[in-house]
Amino acid sequence: MTISFDTIPASIRKPGVYIEFNTSLAVRNLPTNAQHICLIVPLDAEATALVNVPQQVYSAAEAKASFGAVAGEMVAAAIAAYRYVAISCVGVTVTSNAEPDIAEALASTALGGFTIIVPAWFSQVAMTALRTHIATWTSSIEQQSILGVGAVTSTLSAATALATSLNAGAITVALLPGTSSTPRQVAAAYAAVIASEEDPARPLNTLALTGITVPPIASKLGRVEQETCLANGITPLEVAAGDVIQIVRAISTYTKSAAGATDVSLLDLTTIRSLYYVRQACRDRIRLRFPRSKLSSKTPAAVRGELLDVLKKCEELEIVEEVEANAPGLVVERSGQDVNRLNAAIPADVVNGLHVFAGRIDLLL
Repeated sequence: MTISFDTIPASIRKPGVYIEFNTSLAVRNLPTNAQHICLIVPLDAEATALVNVPQQVYSAAEAKASFGAVAGEMVAAAIAAYRYVAISCVGVTVTSNAEPDIAEALASTALGGFTIIVPAWFSQVAMTALRTHIATWTSSIEQQSILGVGAVTSTLSAATALATSLNAGAITVALLPGTSSTPRQVAAAYAAVIASEEDPARPLNTLALTGITVPPIASKLGRVEQETCLANGITPLEVAAGDVIQIVRAISTYTKSAAGATDVSLLDLTTIRSLYYVRQACRDRIRLRFPRSKLSSKTPAAVRGELLDVLKKCEELEIVEEVEANAPGLVVERSGQDVNRLNAAIPADVVNGLHVFAGRIDLLL
């Protein structure tokens, strides 16, 4: 093992004892997974907030005063669903009755550390802009961890059309037809429930959207309709005992591969959330341990050891599994094109949710 120093030169000749502090090995745990919602909302004429400038808010009254009625409505719904939610708003100017272009507002959130984005509009145009933003900033270059959330309160066919047009693993759309709550209230409440669960691998089944109005009986999603939702990239919401609106199963809108084949790899929202977490944990560890490292023959093994430790700690938290079995697939090697680069293949067997139990009762007489 070669000991390297950051602040003590090797050229010192004056006798003495020189000791520096090294904090790069101090952190051995995994990162936290705190969530922060950002709402894209219209600015009212009397709003005090600046256009396209994110601002954290702490109450519905503050959101309404700073941004306007829609912001107040959405923040109220989010806080009702999860009172400890961290939430910000970005205001956009709306002229006449036209739907605004939210691209600039989305861009203003890029470096804000927001993990869940909810626009006040759920048209194909607005949600496609959200998809483009998320694809850009969650890429392998930018590496942020962002989910987009929308909602539909009209019909199953409308939700299906929206989900099909998006087909994105990082966007989830909830359906609650017939409720008198607005789609933006449902989306804000759904986003708050997602934010309430910091364990990325834990399913959101049965979690309640407190404060959302129960739809009439004729509008409630039946079993067949819920299965249709889950086969078409839609998260169904149902009315449980006590007239509570709850999540049946949180899924993404991704259902088809680029080639048009049915693809369930990103079906559950927990999958992309787990992948985001593993990526962040691996990045944090490498940046902590090797901020100024040389690339010698010893480096690939050292990096691999750190990545393996991260995966084992993720396994302890039941975010990934079968780490030892998949360890041969953890490869760290020098690049064949760049002498200053290491390439790594990191197997992540994410832990799946327990969604279905099937049993057979054998009658014995």
